[in-house]
Amino acid sequence: MDSSSVFANIVRAPEDAILGVTVAYNKDSSPDKLNLGVGAYRTEEGKPLVLKVVRRAEQMLVNDNSRVKEYLPIVGLADFNKLSAKLIFGADSPAIQENRVTTVQCLSGTGSLRVGAEFLARHYHQLTIYIPNPTWGNHTKIFGLAGLSVKAYRYYDPATRGLDFQGLLEDLGAAPSGSIVLLHACAHNPTGVDPTIEQWEQIRQLMRSKGLLPFFDSAYQGFASGNLDADAGSVRMFVADGGECLAAQSYAKNMGLYGERVGALSIVCKTADVASRVESQLKLVIRPMYSNPPIHGASIVATILKDRDMYNEWTVELKAMADRIISMRQQLFDSLSARGTPGDWSHIIKQIGMFTFTGLNTKQVAFMTKEYHIYMTSDGRISMAGLSSRTVPHLTEAIHAAVTRSG
Repeated sequence: MDSSSVFANIVRAPEDAILGVTVAYNKDSSPDKLNLGVGAYRTEEGKPLVLKVVRRAEQMLVNDNSRVKEYLPIVGLADFNKLSAKLIFGADSPAIQENRVTTVQCLSGTGSLRVGAEFLARHYHQLTIYIPNPTWGNHTKIFGLAGLSVKAYRYYDPATRGLDFQGLLEDLGAAPSGSIVLLHACAHNPTGVDPTIEQWEQIRQLMRSKGLLPFFDSAYQGFASGNLDADAGSVRMFVADGGECLAAQSYAKNMGLYGERVGALSIVCKTADVASRVESQLKLVIRPMYSNPPIHGASIVATILKDRDMYNEWTVELKAMADRIISMRQQLFDSLSARGTPGDWSHIIKQIGMFTFTGLNTKQVAFMTKEYHIYMTSDGRISMAGLSSRTVPHLTEAIHAAVTRSG
């Protein structure tokens, strides 16, 4: 250690739990290695996918010589914001028609959550946010660093590998009035377990009766079921009652724009006047954070969303991605059943979205990595998008061995 450095006392930080999986995978020289850790779509050949409609939109933007690289406004690209709000809340949403929604372009889902969290920490009277247990690893850090106190509510039941609905209702029922509640709009990460429409309605009634503030994280609209409207159903239910809420959107998964960092934060308010004052304060959060957002990714999204043909082309490509993941679930379930692997694996086909919470424990995961070169997060979450028909047998063998040998 070089004691002459002013940073000599810095301790090496641990790898990010999710991104660290890829680091370990990259170091493995085995030809059989399989990365099921990262939350990004892969084709049947295991390759990243750029949607055809995205390439087309990009080409149009490149060919348009009138386009310049000037700064966007603090709140981002106006067209993008308007179209993003319509996508999540519905084109006929009364909240949009009454100008009660303020939308700001942010740096994908993470940035949208962070801007929302910073705004709430500054301007909302209740500084506690309840997040599901478990949830995406970054949630705790995002809200905690913004100055909110983070508490958990029960969500997943390991015994059923489904929703602990009773526990969820009890914990939200016991939360102090006015608390913020983080809700995954669909395709809950990491469990793939979502409430039914009837359960969502009960959650809505409970939250509204207690004055709890919903903050939706929508990272998978259209990517979960293949239907953009169905995947936004939970959010629209809360907007339809006239109440207030926040929604963070990401275009990483559903348009495959991971590295472009394209997202939006929308806040639905009681009146247009409140929405406009909220927006003025959001600008004060964003300006010292990153001044204004990047132009390229948002322009791609706006180009696709405002052109009927391109929008339709997108929905077809989006459904194809969702369908491939659903088919991987079925193939893995069928393969484990045929292999006679001990246990009930029906949760694999009941869960939805990119991830399956396998129910494998830390020891079993370590065994699969060591013996079969299969990489995933230690909680047993696997990315279904990382699987292909070719790799299902290898994963089946690994799961079978882990369950029967490592206990």
